[in-house]
Amino acid sequence: MKKTLRYLAGAAGPSGYGSNSTAEQVTQQDCSFLLPSSQAQLTALVTGATSGIGTETARVLAKRGARVVIPARDLKKAAEVKESIQKETPEAEIILLEIDLSSFASVKRFCSEFLSLGLPLNILIYNGTRAYAQSKLANILHAKEMARHLKGASTSCYVALSPKTQGVSGKYFADCNESNCSTLANDESQAHMLWKQTRALIHRRLHLSVVP
Repeated sequence: MKKTLRYLAGAAGPSGYGSNSTAEQVTQQDCSFLLPSSQAQLTALVTGATSGIGTETARVLAKRGARVVIPARDLKKAAEVKESIQKETPEAEIILLEIDLSSFASVKRFCSEFLSLGLPLNILIYNGTRAYAQSKLANILHAKEMARHLKGASTSCYVALSPKTQGVSGKYFADCNESNCSTLANDESQAHMLWKQTRALIHRRLHLSVVP
């Protein structure tokens, strides 16, 4: 109950931010977030960047100086997002690459295209999406949730750029603060099994006989 009340009140955690913090706030209030011109430009790959939290995440990362790669099934929609970001931040470098996550061949082609760019992958932000039937209800719900989505991007941007999270890996963050995940999510045996089965599946699809 106490945790819920803190969330609803937007109380700040150890990081100084809470559930009411926006992506712009958590990357602006600390000047160390800003990327100096002398530093090699960071490359961020943001999935689901054509809508909601993904779009806001891409926008703020680009505004803070990161090179943003947007994988998208609908390149027309992705181009609209790129145009919108560059309208606000003309110097933003946005790269669009086509991908259909339901097609293994498309994923493989995307990987080859990204590797051919010769860019480092400094930041990977995965915004899981799920297809849903278009309806008036979906549109209404989307409109109502937009404000929350804009705040939802704060955590991914904070973890991606904050010097306070450098060297931190394999941790779960909520509202810009390190938090506890479920017992199942901490099960190392389950993680190992998932890793092993995923590699086996990929190797079968690639027609490789040996799984290292």
